[in-house]
Amino acid sequence: MPLIARMNRPEDDPAAFAAAVGALERGELVAVPTETVYGLACDATNPEAIARLYAAKGRPSINPLIAHVADVAAALREGDLDARALRLADAFWPGPMTLVVPRSAGCRVAPTASAGLPSLALRVPAAPLMQALSAALRRPIAAPSANRSGRISTTTAEAVVEDLGGAVSVVLDAGPCVIGVESTIVDLSGPSARLLRPGGLDRAAIERVLDGTLAAPPLDAGTAPIAPGLLASHYAPRAAVRLDAIDVRPGEACLAFGPTLPEGAETAVALENLSPTGNLDEAASVLFAAIRRLDGTGAATIAVAPIPRTGIGEAIRDRLVRAAAPRP
Repeated sequence: MPLIARMNRPEDDPAAFAAAVGALERGELVAVPTETVYGLACDATNPEAIARLYAAKGRPSINPLIAHVADVAAALREGDLDARALRLADAFWPGPMTLVVPRSAGCRVAPTASAGLPSLALRVPAAPLMQALSAALRRPIAAPSANRSGRISTTTAEAVVEDLGGAVSVVLDAGPCVIGVESTIVDLSGPSARLLRPGGLDRAAIERVLDGTLAAPPLDAGTAPIAPGLLASHYAPRAAVRLDAIDVRPGEACLAFGPTLPEGAETAVALENLSPTGNLDEAASVLFAAIRRLDGTGAATIAVAPIPRTGIGEAIRDRLVRAAAPRP
């Protein structure tokens, strides 16, 4: 079992934080809370650590990772940030936004971490522990969601231990993640800015800074995604997922949203309401935990009520559509 330490900042448990830094320096894996989801962290410059991370997750090597850095200056060492990227970085870093940019000439991130691509996904996280780890390590940190590849993302330390406990050396437990869905990914590696993955930062806020419309996210990145979260099947429970359900059928679990429940919800195997008041931020923060609980009931299907497409609802729907996609 890994060392599990409850902490929000390094000073809460200096010994545990030092153990996490030491594990990363040795090429081991550490589970770290971010403002979005829990990350499975390793030294992004260490090819052996990257291989260990891919193996622990069962992640295909064609699926690139995000490199987390402590600040914009650190990002500039690894990637070529143009004027658009710098405007977005100034507005939204640290925070739940990832930028895909060309790798810099001196980029230290292992090529295998970015699937051999000429581009690199970079993020400056707001979560204190991830920021402190990157600063202490003085190297970028790769940190995809701390779960088996293609399955439900983790937003609590308990879920991390359930999925990956034997693969990690240290789990830093800061309680449930605040945002609850992964970062928004914007592709700036070409002339047109593209939204690759909706996430914790609203598309409209990004478009206001860029003074232009982002191209729509792809539903299926095919066999060569340039950023994580783009494979057609992702975030999947064991149960089948039925979207935009206005009723609950016999034997189904129910994932509701808002004050009005789907018809027959009282007969559901189990019921979770993402937000009884219809608050999309609340819904995002509990989405993955709610799906995990419903999946744990053994129901064959989870009926999901309609979710609005506005604001962070776009990210919630993206996760649910991919969870419902045919499994590979």
